[in-house]
Amino acid sequence: MTVHVFGNSPSPAIAIYGLRRAALATQEEYSEEARQFVLKNFYVDDGLASFPSDASAIQTLKSTKEMLADSNIRLHKIASNSPDVMEAFPSEERAKGLKNLDLGAEPLPLQRSLGLNWDLQNDCFTFLVSREDKPFTRRGILSAVNSFYDPLGFAAPIIMQGKALIRELCSENCEWDTPLPAEKEARWKSWKNSLVDLEKLQIPRQYVNTTLQATCQKELCVFADASTSAISAVAYLRAIDTEGHVHIGFCMGKSKLAPRQVHTVPRLELCAAVLAVELADMLLDELDFEIHKVKYYTDSRVVLGYIHNTSRRFYVYVANHVARIRKSSEPSQWHFVSTESNPADHGTRYVPASLLSSTNWFTGPDFLRRSDGECLAELNSFQLVEPATDSEVRPQVSTFATTTVTKSLGSHRFERFSSWKRLTQAIAKLIGKARSISKAPESEESKMDALTQAKLAIVQTVQGEIFEKEIKTLNKGEVISKHSPLKNLNVFLDKEGLVRVGGRVTSAEITQEQSQPIVIPKKHHIATLLVQFYHEQVVHQGRHITEGAIRSAGLWILGGKRLVTNLITKCTTCRRLRGKVQQQKMAEIPADRLIQTPPFTNVGVDVFGPWNICTRRTRGGVSENKRWAVMFTCLVTRAVHIEVVESLSTSSFINALRRFQAIRGPTKFFRSDCGTNFVGACKELQISSEDPELQSYLKNESCSWKFNPPHSSHMGGVWERMIGVARRILEAMLLKVHSPNLTHEVLVTLMAEVTAIMNGRPLVPVSSDPQQPDLLTPGALLTQKICPVSIPPGDFDPKDLYRKQWKQVQSLANSFWKRWREEYLATLQPRRKWQADHTNLTIGDVVLLKDTQVKRNEWPTGLIVNTYPGRDKRVRKVDVRIIKEGTAKVYTRPISEIVLLVKG
Repeated sequence: MTVHVFGNSPSPAIAIYGLRRAALATQEEYSEEARQFVLKNFYVDDGLASFPSDASAIQTLKSTKEMLADSNIRLHKIASNSPDVMEAFPSEERAKGLKNLDLGAEPLPLQRSLGLNWDLQNDCFTFLVSREDKPFTRRGILSAVNSFYDPLGFAAPIIMQGKALIRELCSENCEWDTPLPAEKEARWKSWKNSLVDLEKLQIPRQYVNTTLQATCQKELCVFADASTSAISAVAYLRAIDTEGHVHIGFCMGKSKLAPRQVHTVPRLELCAAVLAVELADMLLDELDFEIHKVKYYTDSRVVLGYIHNTSRRFYVYVANHVARIRKSSEPSQWHFVSTESNPADHGTRYVPASLLSSTNWFTGPDFLRRSDGECLAELNSFQLVEPATDSEVRPQVSTFATTTVTKSLGSHRFERFSSWKRLTQAIAKLIGKARSISKAPESEESKMDALTQAKLAIVQTVQGEIFEKEIKTLNKGEVISKHSPLKNLNVFLDKEGLVRVGGRVTSAEITQEQSQPIVIPKKHHIATLLVQFYHEQVVHQGRHITEGAIRSAGLWILGGKRLVTNLITKCTTCRRLRGKVQQQKMAEIPADRLIQTPPFTNVGVDVFGPWNICTRRTRGGVSENKRWAVMFTCLVTRAVHIEVVESLSTSSFINALRRFQAIRGPTKFFRSDCGTNFVGACKELQISSEDPELQSYLKNESCSWKFNPPHSSHMGGVWERMIGVARRILEAMLLKVHSPNLTHEVLVTLMAEVTAIMNGRPLVPVSSDPQQPDLLTPGALLTQKICPVSIPPGDFDPKDLYRKQWKQVQSLANSFWKRWREEYLATLQPRRKWQADHTNLTIGDVVLLKDTQVKRNEWPTGLIVNTYPGRDKRVRKVDVRIIKEGTAKVYTRPISEIVLLVKG
């Protein structure tokens, strides 16, 4: 066992690091007599011992050595700051370095005691700084800082600077052995080289220059301070001897880096105050002498206001820290000290190692040496600093005494609820709360189920407000007014005071709810909630089933049929299941159908078919192919032109278009559906409203092509009707074809005959006037062979006849256009359907997008993102955005493919 012996005064190392006090007494193999002797005569703490005098030390150590020898324990490696104690023991029992030393002539070497360097010659603690070069890496600088051992915080301000450098240099997530940036190496070397000056420090081993037994009062003074980079606390022993002299001794210091997360300065000062009380608690536990008083000092008036506060509440962070401070101290122990006099301020700022001994870090402030020991700037009481603007102080809440008056619940509060279930649950909770705090004896009403009582309370409140006059009349036993909506229901009041319907089936074996239902006013909000609730209970069925569910529940809603109908009309789920697609008033006829132009100037295009045809091969045999027909419809004269194509490709359609324009002349305007072959033809022929210069086939003639929205075949009724007529004519013709195999030549011939028949159809009803025997047909303008105009009377020379022939042609054309304006245009005036105006769809409406390929339950839900009003400001085409497979897509659709769910 190694023993270091201190004389005269307890050592700071004994006071702080008494990890195993009376260690000898805790070993089972020692004798009871040895344990009691050690406990009574000296303190043993990891081999450190303190005695009041050298003679006492020599006598006690020798006695202990003999007693321990009986237990086969050797007491050796003795070191002391007293030469008399060292000479009292043989040299071989001395500590290392003292065995062959001439105590009278040679200086005593340094000894390590609990990791501290103890200078026996001067009886003080000092430091030995390692000069080993460490690599400028994360591992190297951490090793250099942690190799500096300072358990009592003598050099806490210096070590804190090293820790701050570690945090700054290692802020980047670099590897342990990766070299740090070279531009930061200068600061690191400057701090590391300054540590050499710590070897000049001489910290006295004794707290004070006198024995503590000779002092009459011992005080522990703890100072706290904080900055944005660190928090610090330092403790001093203030001892007053019998003569009134004041002695100050350094006990312990601590410095910590401030938390990484951003804290306000008052919060950091509060953390420093917590560090101060923790430091004081540890010192009070470890010091082996009585401390009569503990004082705390800080330079933060905000923290002093927090600690002395008794009227306001704080938020969690400050409240927890103040509670920790008050756990170990009283507000009266806390005092104010100026920043200039606060020694803890050095532990939070940069202080060179060479100047540390010249500060008040080891000596404490000067005011502690006065007899009163009080700071001149100290105040007796501290108030909160600007509590109105302090974010850590909770707002002050005023409490007022209130007098409650029994009053009706008030049915206007029910309008805040959107469902009957939530309303009843909320009222049930209120009833349960009232029952829990009520001291009244339990009655039959209180035994009732909370939800049932909640429903009765809701109905009672509503009836009491709506049927107030009727209830008073019934209570008096009088007849209800004939103007009351309850007049024909033979109502009465039941035992709960509810208005019920009186009927003629009370003798039936049914419940009271079915025979005498409760009356619910239609105009109140709970009527809507009840209808919505039972409509959901019957899984969104129709009005008849919903009304049945309401009546089965014992409820009679005045005007319930209309209310149920209105709710079902607005129900989103019912709209999704059975809602109709949108309609709008039929639009005006576009100008390209009303302006007098040559035939096939404005054309509608569509494709129909296919038909199977037979083709013969060179080696014999017959193969079947398909053919389609492209119909060009003049939008003005309603004449048609049909071309047969071999496929639905763009090239086939372009060839058909070329044949059409070669026969009928150039076209200015096309209309069609959004067929892929039409779109491809426009791209290949470079037909675009955005390109003013036409190229390729159109030879610089102005032409445009307009596409109807997708899935809007009703917008192309002009050509869709013609296709229907063509199909019927062709089907009748095919019945006359004797050969079962239809060839391409036969199909082309049939299409030509269909075209002739369709162009010969009357555009207006056939007149029974004998003065108008001719018909108004498209062929009259195309061939000018129908209804010829008679030649003007008179004799004409053949030359004159040929010279006047153009007049006959012009006369035929004028006759067609005159009857077209007078008779045909009149047939376009009325709207055959869609005659009523409807509300326009708007941006933000939630809609259901019709999809004939899937079931209605699988139709996608979308949001309208754009609308296209017509000239009459009515919307017939919209853009709908839907989420499909996690991707947002926008579709242009007519309103006939839209079901409105929720109005935006």
